[in-house]
Amino acid sequence: MKFNNGYWLMRDGVQALFARDAYELHVDEQRKALSVLAPTSMIHERANTLNQPAFNVEITAPSEGVIRVRATHWRGGAQGIGFPLNEDESPRDYVSVSQHLNGDGEAGEQGATATLKSGALEATVTKGPWSLVFTADGTTLTKSEGKSLAHFSLTDLANVSAEPVGEFGVTPTGLAKDESKTFTSVQLALGVGESVYGLGERFGSFVKNGQSIDIWNEDGGTASEQGYKNIPFYMTSNGYGVLINDRGHVSFEIGTVNTEAVQCSVPGESIDFCIIYGPTPKQILDRYTKLVGRPANVPAWSYGLWLTTSFTTTYDEQTINSFIDGMADRGIPLSAFHYDCYWMREFHWTDFEWDRRYFGDIEATLRRLHTDKGLHLCAWINPYLGQNGTMFDEGRKLGYLVKNPDGTIWQTDNWQAGMALVDFTNPAAREWFKGKVKKLLAQGIDAIKTDFGERIPRDVVWFDDAPKLSMHNWYTELYNQTVFEAIEETYGQGNACLFARSATVGGQQYPVHWGGDCESTFNGMAQTLRAGLSLTSSGFGFWSHDIGGFEGAFPDPAVYKRWVAFGMLSSHSRLHGSTVYRVPWLFDEADEKNGVINAPGQTAVDVLRQFTLLKLSLMPYLYQQGLQPHLNGTPLMRSMFVEFPDDPACRALDKQYMLGPDLLVAPVFSYSGEVEYYLPRGSWQNWFTGEIVRSEHGVWRHEQHGFDSIPLWIRDGSVIVTNPEATSPEYDYAEDVQVRAFLDDVHEASATVTRLDGSTVEFRTRRTDDGVELTRSDTR
Repeated sequence: MKFNNGYWLMRDGVQALFARDAYELHVDEQRKALSVLAPTSMIHERANTLNQPAFNVEITAPSEGVIRVRATHWRGGAQGIGFPLNEDESPRDYVSVSQHLNGDGEAGEQGATATLKSGALEATVTKGPWSLVFTADGTTLTKSEGKSLAHFSLTDLANVSAEPVGEFGVTPTGLAKDESKTFTSVQLALGVGESVYGLGERFGSFVKNGQSIDIWNEDGGTASEQGYKNIPFYMTSNGYGVLINDRGHVSFEIGTVNTEAVQCSVPGESIDFCIIYGPTPKQILDRYTKLVGRPANVPAWSYGLWLTTSFTTTYDEQTINSFIDGMADRGIPLSAFHYDCYWMREFHWTDFEWDRRYFGDIEATLRRLHTDKGLHLCAWINPYLGQNGTMFDEGRKLGYLVKNPDGTIWQTDNWQAGMALVDFTNPAAREWFKGKVKKLLAQGIDAIKTDFGERIPRDVVWFDDAPKLSMHNWYTELYNQTVFEAIEETYGQGNACLFARSATVGGQQYPVHWGGDCESTFNGMAQTLRAGLSLTSSGFGFWSHDIGGFEGAFPDPAVYKRWVAFGMLSSHSRLHGSTVYRVPWLFDEADEKNGVINAPGQTAVDVLRQFTLLKLSLMPYLYQQGLQPHLNGTPLMRSMFVEFPDDPACRALDKQYMLGPDLLVAPVFSYSGEVEYYLPRGSWQNWFTGEIVRSEHGVWRHEQHGFDSIPLWIRDGSVIVTNPEATSPEYDYAEDVQVRAFLDDVHEASATVTRLDGSTVEFRTRRTDDGVELTRSDTR
């Protein structure tokens, strides 16, 4: 949100107060906290304190390497609601507070300092002109100095009319759109060349510098600045992360209103934020996810190939079996089948009632798919209740639906006729909804696709009296948490799996998330990857997307096949689209019937078979790496920057990624098969050809690939356990396996494999004059 008019002026209608003087510094040894009284003018004598606004700033340490700052203008005014934080219990030996006084008295003289230290991270306030500096190991990470801590008031201007800019934003006249008349803001300095990452699932540039970003969940597709998963957390190449602890609307101006800083603004009278030290991206994510919650482990079967009905209007058991059997006949192993929207009757979404016109004995059908086909099953839901469905009247009578200020039920015709919204702030409503989910699970469903959750109205009343704007982003957290708990309570920890579209801070605890309604184009594929890398840079351990793209009646076969290779080398892999089923034989088998012959191994069926079997063979590696998000917050898929933060060339790379620590993947985004990508310094071995590339400084490569190939490279020092005969994601990951070791500059390396029963096997490799020596040790 832009309050400024250039560097010197405010926009019309904006009145600003800035913290100018760190006037009083107080150290609380018992609480291990600092407090600062920061007036908006320099105080030279006591008379200057009259008619003088001031900020109260409190600095604490919720956990090691994390410092929390809460700055307030009026403590009795509107305050944002923060996220649940996992603060360490006392004693906290890693926290210390100290004060250096330059003179007599509690506050000291100009130049006196007060410091709070949390592990290696320090926050220091200096008495005098406003200065709050964050350092680690003697290096400045970021700071708030000068006109950086601010309070803005918006005033109505007479005889001026201007349309608001976007959903939020200050207009050229300084007016905000129905949100608040006051805002609190902080600017955190950026260093020269410092890059910013994260802020949730964002489809634009991976490096966020120069962008204006509003944390406000929207169903905006993947080709806009809006996002389904908005996370007010970013990290930078300077070794720290920032969480704005506010579950409402947060506005970020990243090197825009001030090219030397990130401006973070929230409605109301206070701002609450955490500085999270790394210094590496993985260490930042470790501390961040410890603070806001680790991703849960996901079941092994979820890594296999998912096939859906797509967003089609007519399907029944015969149609479904034709697709499932068609995949089996073509040697393409399926792990999961998903029923999308139309398993429920039209105008009835969501009422959890199968459309008996097409699914008569659904329990028997689901049993057959489980036992005869060996599939896991997923069903689509959303939290909106069409008034023609049975749940609408039930929820209305029980008082479980969101209401208007006048006490009537909030309804809309946007999506389902007369639909209402479940009020998840009501514990009884949550249990009611959870019971519906459990009934569906009892029929034979294993996972739930929790679609939507973004279209949350502003002017409604919540059961728990939550401020109206605080629920827009937070709603999805309660929705997904409710459904995830229902699955976990049914199947146990480690066996729960969502396919969720919307999220906020905390949503990473309920995997898996997918990237929404992407375009069926190469651009759609590229923006999908950018979004996934941004999301996994925001604390999310797992991520998926619609292979082939969602939008578009019939994706180009080339797009489909290139997307297959990318999708099967992603965390989770799902074939899904809009009006056309995404089974591979629909794409280019027709060409062959018309005399357009694909080269051997190049049809969509061939490509999907090859890359599905490749992923299944990698399950010992993928399952092991998939345990890391729960242990330390490191995502399964991660950007090149997260894995190679010290390589400047990796900072802006957004068309390639690391799958775990050892495999580099560079999807192909062109009809010609041309691809350009970067191998960081060291030694790399090509997965398919065995080619070895050695470079002291990193190397760019330009190649051309058929549909059956993709740049896939093994990092030096890697030991990757595979089973090339695997036709399922669930098997013994330590038996009948091949151990693939790449030892070039590295002489010894090892890999741990965790079996599905929790036991582990360590494979150790050592290079000798006779080759590579392999040993293994089992633990039970």
